[in-house]
Amino acid sequence: MNRIDQTFKEKKGVLNVYFTAGYPNLDDTIRLASVLEKAGADMLEVGMPFSDPVADGPTIQDSSQKALENGMTIVKLFEQLETLRDHVSIPVLLMGYVNPIIQFGIDRFCDQCAEVGVDGVIIPDLPMQEYLEFYQGNFKEKGVHNIFLISPNTSEERIRLIDEESGGFIYVVSSSSITGAKKGIQEGQLAYYQRIQSMNLKNPRLIGFGISDKETFDTACTYSNGAIIGSAFIKQLNEDASEEAVKEFVKGIKG
Repeated sequence: MNRIDQTFKEKKGVLNVYFTAGYPNLDDTIRLASVLEKAGADMLEVGMPFSDPVADGPTIQDSSQKALENGMTIVKLFEQLETLRDHVSIPVLLMGYVNPIIQFGIDRFCDQCAEVGVDGVIIPDLPMQEYLEFYQGNFKEKGVHNIFLISPNTSEERIRLIDEESGGFIYVVSSSSITGAKKGIQEGQLAYYQRIQSMNLKNPRLIGFGISDKETFDTACTYSNGAIIGSAFIKQLNEDASEEAVKEFVKGIKG
């Protein structure tokens, strides 16, 4: 069974932590993944840096630019991930944009994910129809989940289609904006969470964008199976990327 599916069978209030591969330092990828698991993270989302990350706010954009300057590439990342499963047992996803993956080769990318033990991918700008027509077979054959995103503007028809074609979980984007840590959750977002919850989708759901502290994490968990924290963790790495600081950050979210 895919590790993502196993995690949702066993746990509630799943914490998925995003960090950018190759940041703050080129060789931090495996170190941070290992430390985050020890700290209590339930799932990891490793960002593949890209020069034009249109869905990301300034915090993640800056980390992506720094990682590129450090020399991070998809090829380098897979080299680092060759030892992933020697250090990490929880689910690991790769998140990135479709252009560099196409240049690498999507089927090759999928094969490499399976080889190193990556459980799923999030490619926000990969058109769903293109995925279903050209790539879904290889992803399913390799046991790698492709995670789709929904937002407050996503129609019920499309949400139902995504639920039908998804594996792993559905990424519930909390607002129609770029990533970034925000204070609190707005009333309109709660209505949106309630609407999605009432649809009784078959797939688990993780809420992302704007989850930054214990309050927003706990609220998200009330309406979903857990949440994704990204920008807030990148800010923590900016200040202190030590093992102790990472453990304190995760403890502050999960309590």
